[in-house]
Amino acid sequence: MAEHGNPFDPAHLIGHVKDAPYFEVPRAFASDGKAEIPQFRDTSEPIATIKTGFEPVDQLIEPFDGKITKFMVLEVVGALIVAVIFIWLAQKISSGRKPRGRLWNLFESMLLFIRDEVARPAIGHHDADRFLPVLWTMFFFVLICNLLGMVPWAGSPTGALATTGAMAIITFLVVIGGGMSKMGVVGFWAGQVPHMDLPLPLAIILKPMIFVLEVIGLLIRHFVLAVRLLANMMAGHLVLAVLVAFVAAVAKFGMAALLGVGAVSIFGAMALSLLELFVAFLQAYIFTFLSALFIGMAVHPH
Repeated sequence: MAEHGNPFDPAHLIGHVKDAPYFEVPRAFASDGKAEIPQFRDTSEPIATIKTGFEPVDQLIEPFDGKITKFMVLEVVGALIVAVIFIWLAQKISSGRKPRGRLWNLFESMLLFIRDEVARPAIGHHDADRFLPVLWTMFFFVLICNLLGMVPWAGSPTGALATTGAMAIITFLVVIGGGMSKMGVVGFWAGQVPHMDLPLPLAIILKPMIFVLEVIGLLIRHFVLAVRLLANMMAGHLVLAVLVAFVAAVAKFGMAALLGVGAVSIFGAMALSLLELFVAFLQAYIFTFLSALFIGMAVHPH
């Protein structure tokens, strides 16, 4: 209905930027404009259904059906690209030669920037190098997933909470593991409560409350880490979809209106795409910087 009716229908617009078990392709390649992804099981019946008891929330949580979706495919593509880049670069660096060529200099300068301007200032020179493989991988994986959203008929996996949430969970585990390996299990969790000279009766009451608040704050920080990346990437692609929808909206008013509004919409989409290119790098940097900051707070609580 939205295809032949209102091009600004929210369900129609969001359908272009959310995950799906198919890729949208030109109708010259598929009559319905959808290239279905092969499935390895019958997905008509869900494996599990999550119910929270809150109807608005339940409507947003889709059942677990084991489908292979386009974001899954793109994440595998992104992971393979990251692996190829790192293996190739490691072979170049291990040769001991000076960096030569644009690609070698480009990637090595990006790695050095993350090390010298992100990891070491946030974590410290003594501990940063231990976490560099994780931070480098996060930066390039987020960046490539963001850039895949610029490819026609593909999509940005970082526009799904499943992707950004999984990466935030990885960061959370690295933060907890790094903190406990540095200060010990008891020392890390005890360090969540700042040192305060309190009378014993007051300390018995306040310190458990402060500990609970600090742990909740730790969880919230990583949840916001996931939502921030999700919101920025989804919003950008949604605005692009709205601009392109103007072309379909004015098509019924004749060729003159179509050419006029279409040209403006396409020019606006091109300009916004350049902004999205900048945002792709910026959000990868912000995600990596905040991850390094959280790790630094865990290994150096004071």
